[in-house]
Amino acid sequence: MVWEKIALLLTIIGGINWGLVGAFKFNLVEVIFAFAPVIASIIYILVGLSACYVFYAYLLK
Repeated sequence: MVWEKIALLLTIIGGINWGLVGAFKFNLVEVIFAFAPVIASIIYILVGLSACYVFYAYLLK
């Protein structure tokens, strides 16, 4: 249950970031983690994994 909420939250954050990129060409993750691109990459990986988990948890169950 906790993992589902975390995954859903990360997926929502990722969706908001993509909305900002599409609408304003503003990548919030890159702005926040400009000092550490490795952390930004980890964030993107976690968001992608979260989206896969949310897909499984909410659509395939």
